[in-house]
This record gives sequence, C-alpha cells and structure tokens, in this order.
Amino acid sequence: MFDVVVIGSGPAGYVAAIRASQLGLKTLCIEESADSDGKPTFGGTCLNIGCIPSKSLLDSSQRYYEAKKNLSDHGIKLEGVKLDLETMMKRKDEIVSKLTGGINGLFLSNKVKTISGKGKIINQNIVEVKKPDGSSEKVDAKNIIIATGSSPIEIPSANFGKNIVDSTGALSFDKVPKKLGIVGAGIIGLELGSVWSRLGSEVIVLEALDNFLPMTDPDISKESLKEFKKQGLKIQLSSKVIQTKELENSVKVKYESKGEEIEVEFEKLIVAVGRKPNSSEVLPRNLGISLEDGFIEVNEFCQTSIENIWAVGDVVRGPMLAHKGSEEGIMVAERIANKQAQVNYGLVPSVIYTHPEIAWVGQNENELKSKGIKYKVGKFPFSASGRALAVDQSIGFVKVLSDLKTDTMLGVHVFGPAAGEIVQQALISMEFGSSSEDIGLTMFSHPTVSEAFHEAALSVNNQAIHIGNKRK
Repeated sequence: MFDVVVIGSGPAGYVAAIRASQLGLKTLCIEESADSDGKPTFGGTCLNIGCIPSKSLLDSSQRYYEAKKNLSDHGIKLEGVKLDLETMMKRKDEIVSKLTGGINGLFLSNKVKTISGKGKIINQNIVEVKKPDGSSEKVDAKNIIIATGSSPIEIPSANFGKNIVDSTGALSFDKVPKKLGIVGAGIIGLELGSVWSRLGSEVIVLEALDNFLPMTDPDISKESLKEFKKQGLKIQLSSKVIQTKELENSVKVKYESKGEEIEVEFEKLIVAVGRKPNSSEVLPRNLGISLEDGFIEVNEFCQTSIENIWAVGDVVRGPMLAHKGSEEGIMVAERIANKQAQVNYGLVPSVIYTHPEIAWVGQNENELKSKGIKYKVGKFPFSASGRALAVDQSIGFVKVLSDLKTDTMLGVHVFGPAAGEIVQQALISMEFGSSSEDIGLTMFSHPTVSEAFHEAALSVNNQAIHIGNKRK
C-alpha cells in the first residue's frame, strides 16, 4: 500500500511525487513512456518533446541567425557560415537526455518508487498498471494524483501524416523545409515558426482568429505582430484551413480568408492549434468524477469529487503551463500531508520565447476595462535603455498597470530582451502586494535591461527619469 500513487511524470507529476516523498509519504510514480530497454522516460511532454527541446532549438537558431545576419554590425565579419542541422538536433537530444536522467536521480535520492506502464484507476484505492511487456499489475493507494498531461489537437481538415505534423514532429525535421506552413499563431506556432524561419524556411502562419495573440495586452499584440512580420514570418489572420491533401513530398492546403478560397503548397505543415487533456483513458466512466471538455473537474485545491483522488497540470482547468502544474503538484502533496497550501491562480506568469520575448503576469488592459476597474499606465521603451542598446536588443517595452486609487500593481507586460526574467521580478513584487511606487523606490543595477521595469513603474506616477512623462 502506497500513501501516494502519481500517474504521470511530467512537471506536475514528478514534482508532486518528490514533494510527497519529502513529506514522509510512501510514494510511487507511474510513467507510460519508456525507452528501448523498457525503463521509464521521465519528464513528460515539457522535457522530452516540448519546453526544453524547443528552447534548445530557439537558442541554436538565434545564434545561427546572428552569425549569418547581424554580427557584421558589431565589427565581426564571418564568411561561409553553414548550418549543421544534424549537430543542432544532437545537442537538443543530449540536453533532453541529461535532464531526463536527472529526474531519475532525483527520484532515487528522494526514495520515490517508479514503475513503467500505463496507469488506469480501477476504484478510489486501486490503480492498474499495464506494462510494456503486456503484463499488468495492481497497486494499492491511499491517495491518487492524476498528472497525465495533454496531447496536440488534431483538426479534421489537417490529419497528421508524413508531411502534416504536430509540435513533436516539428522538433525533429531532418532538413530545413523550403516552404513551411503553420496552422495556429499561438505560443507553439510562433516559437516553431521562429526556429525554422531563422534556419532558412519561408514560413506562412495561418490563424483562424481575427486578432493576434488575443490573450496578451493590446499593445503587445500590436507591436509584436509588426516585429514578427518584419522578421519574415508571414502571419495571415482570419485564415481558416478547410482542406489539405498530402503528396509524396509536400502538402496542398486550401484555406478561406475574408470570403476567398486560397490554395498553397508547403513542403511541411505544422498543426499547432492547442492541446487536449489526457483524461479519458485514466478514469473509468463509473467512478463518478466529472469531466468538462475533457478536463477533470476539481476544487481550488485540485481535489476531485472523490476526496482521495486529485488531478494536476494540463488535465485540469487553467493555462497549460509547466510551472502552474508543478505548483499544483506541490500543493496537493502538502495537502495530503495535512499542510495548508494553495496556488495563487491570479498570478500565473506566461512567456513566449520568441526573439524578442513576450511575457506577462496579472491582468491586461482589455481585462481591466471589461471588469470596470480604473487603472493607470506606465510604459518604458527598450530603445531608451542603455543596456538594451549596448546588446543590440532595443525592440519593445515594459508596461505596468496599477490601480488608480491604491497604486497596487495589477499587471506587468513585457515585449523585449529577458522578458521572462523581468516578469519574474514583477511577479515576486505583486505576490507581496507591491505598488508601482514601491518599485520606483527600489534600487536597480545599472546598466541592466531590468531598469526598464523600474522606469515603467516610475512612469505610472509621471516620475520617469529617462523618458518624458505624461502631462498632468
């Protein structure tokens, strides 16, 4: 009998398992994915085929682009710059392998038991594990944590095949497509489009929505669209794919845009329209746990209607983000151990790892307006940052939104260098209820790109030093 059985070892699952074991709970983690020897491969989508490999390729492709296009501006002249895609992919795989092995080491050091196989809940205290060799084993559990993650959504008009791939396939091309189509201008689509565009692909992004990145602040949506088009990404809004036809070495795509049907041929087509929760196969229908659009219904503590069964990460409501899942995993482990823990869902940071980066935390202007919340705005461009200019990354801005009366920060939005790191500074400040004045009174190192956050906070109250302030 285990105190805790975790199904899935992605960022939500392995963190939950480690924390549970640290708290003295006898813990087992079940992982379906396995290597050629039948040993589980830990880390889930994020580590193996998502966050980590994509960031590796984003970094490598940016270095290649800089070497080929921009270094001459720095007085560095290179000739004969060549792409070795095989080596680039090998580096990516080595990073993944290292981190996967790291999780196994963490399990061993924290005394988390593991088993390779597909876990399915039989009743509230029994999980059946179907192993790679076809055998099965039943495991007794006092508590069960479902952390089975999510999978790419397949659309009827573009079924996955040889030349129509999901995000996983897009991370493993053996050559650079001459012409690449991407369905969906969300986070995944933009990041993958950036990688292959830098490496030489002609990239066309087809987005069904009329608005670009509608979840971001309107200023970021507007400015980032301009910049990505400038970089060569051909982003076509209001463009819905209605038909595809796979050929031997290409894909014919028919899409509708503003009432007109257009046909285009791509070497490869990436479908990046979102992900769906992996919930259907882990839960028996007669268990009594409700699903909504595939998401397992839970309370604010990630507890299902059966008190000893919990669900975390991509299988429950909220953004499908690794860090959100990890925090839920820690919260659940601590609540099982009778500790008081919670997740602040109002402050979940988001980052898009394009170049420049996009990041935000809290509410944007559209959200504040819809709620009737009165606010004030501070904004500072990276073009006025000495450090940003020195490192040739002066595109974008930092934007701070604060309550009109209390000055409490309500949202921070960044488009530019180190956006993900700057937003983390904002997040910590907002967790402690900081006002924009508090940030303005804080000393920042000079020269750093973080100073843009400082100046944006000062700008909220018309006190910015290095740009002109709004007239009162």
